[in-house]
Amino acid sequence: MTEIVSLNSEAKPERGPAPASGDNSIPRGDDAGIVERVAGHMAAIMSELKLDLQDPNFSETPARVAKMYLEMFHGLREGAEPKVTTFPNDEGYHHMVIEREIPFYSMCAHHFVPFYGHAHIAYIPRSEVVGLSKLPRILEFYAKRPQLQERLTEQVAEFLWTRLDPLGVMVVIEARHLCVEMRGVKKAGALTTTSALRGCFADRLVREEFLALLRRQTTW
Repeated sequence: MTEIVSLNSEAKPERGPAPASGDNSIPRGDDAGIVERVAGHMAAIMSELKLDLQDPNFSETPARVAKMYLEMFHGLREGAEPKVTTFPNDEGYHHMVIEREIPFYSMCAHHFVPFYGHAHIAYIPRSEVVGLSKLPRILEFYAKRPQLQERLTEQVAEFLWTRLDPLGVMVVIEARHLCVEMRGVKKAGALTTTSALRGCFADRLVREEFLALLRRQTTW
């Protein structure tokens, strides 16, 4: 869901370096080789766990897992970074744009089990506005890899901050982690919330209006 609300800001804070472009990309054109090699490693793990690879339920599992990883880690692929379509801000619109409740799935870098939830992304344009479909694509790009929620939140905020040159950016992510729910402390339903902000969102009043809008119920 997209929300547009009125909120002005004049500050133009300094920007940091652009986000890393992914020097360790998975090369294109070698999917069959990658699947074969990963499947071989997975078969060795299953053998160590005394799982019978002759069992029809397990015989194709190594290859299935390898193909799943290629899909789940699509953001690491060479050339996967989304092209960001921007448009001139000819109307001089310097107010808040929020895209709420964007669903995502990612994989915990510590345990290689999923975490999933919703992201809320806001920015205040300066000279350019971005196509709204690009916000979920940016989130997806950084989510499709072994990830930490804290890092994911910062990467999405920094990407928008450096590519759009907006007056401000704020990202809030709420997620459930299966590494918390199904192992270790086993706390089913625990929700983790992270936030990252840039520019005019450092102002308490700007932040509070954004957070108040996230709490507002909408019916369709």
